[in-house]
Amino acid sequence: MSEKIISIGTTNPLEIYGVNDSNIEKIRNIFPKIKIIARGDKVIVIGDIAEITSFEKKFELLLLYYDKFGKITEKDVSQIMEIDNNGLIQKVNEGDSNIILHGRSGMIIKARTRNQSRIVSSCNKDDLVIAVGPAGTGKTYTAVALAVRALKNKEVRRIILTRPAVEAGENLGFLPGDLKDKLDPYLQPLYDALRDMLPTQKLLTYLEDGTIEIAPLAFMRGRTLDNAFVILDEAQNSTIAQMKMYLTRMGRSAKFIVTGDITQIDLPRNQTSGLIHAMQILKNIKGIDFVFLDESDIIRHKLVTRIVNAYKNENNNRENLSKKIEKD
Repeated sequence: MSEKIISIGTTNPLEIYGVNDSNIEKIRNIFPKIKIIARGDKVIVIGDIAEITSFEKKFELLLLYYDKFGKITEKDVSQIMEIDNNGLIQKVNEGDSNIILHGRSGMIIKARTRNQSRIVSSCNKDDLVIAVGPAGTGKTYTAVALAVRALKNKEVRRIILTRPAVEAGENLGFLPGDLKDKLDPYLQPLYDALRDMLPTQKLLTYLEDGTIEIAPLAFMRGRTLDNAFVILDEAQNSTIAQMKMYLTRMGRSAKFIVTGDITQIDLPRNQTSGLIHAMQILKNIKGIDFVFLDESDIIRHKLVTRIVNAYKNENNNRENLSKKIEKD
């Protein structure tokens, strides 16, 4: 008799074992010759070494399937335990080409517009992608999904998400708490996206051990970011010096994405946006791709498109009036 202990890592045991261990019971019926004990984050298997080896391979595929699709049903358990390994791997790799990954509880996260698909294809092709467009076009969400996919596929070792801590009508100094407490509200959209894509416990573990780091842009200075997927969000609020500093952090085997909306710049009027400057001087460099999103990519409430258009028209009218006054 042999014994093997298999860890399910940071995965919530309920997601793997099923309610009232229903998935484990189904597995026990498929492998009646071995004793299977599910205890916390460990599965203990006792029996003949050949049976244990067969079970271990299937159970690893079960964990792989969950990591890919974010959920496991009793039907999935039956298929995974009875299908041959090559057949399962093919099943895992099949699906809609627009799907980036499966998030929590199997939620499908995919490119939903033409330009979101362009972000995905550009990221597959180039190591630096700059995505520019108005609010609600899914720039940040798509970028974070690509980063999580790269981490799951072991293409990178860590994810770094950063934003400039620029006040937009609020006063940072009067927020309560320490520096982290003051800065977290500025980084909240990044946390929100990650919560859709990773189980709670796994996300907490990644944040605690530094696999995922969310930090203000100023914290990037002096670092070399190797084997990392790095996203600069709200890049329109970076200065020229900050943008240069960020872009020159790129290390070996790194992917960088820059996202921003040049219609919502919160910098003082005498400062040029680092994003606008980068758009001007980097446009002809090989290995850098630009994706420009517009109102047709907005996937929030239908009113958001109308609101964006209203502000755009108002801004155009103001510019035309200024030109007319200067001409007169």
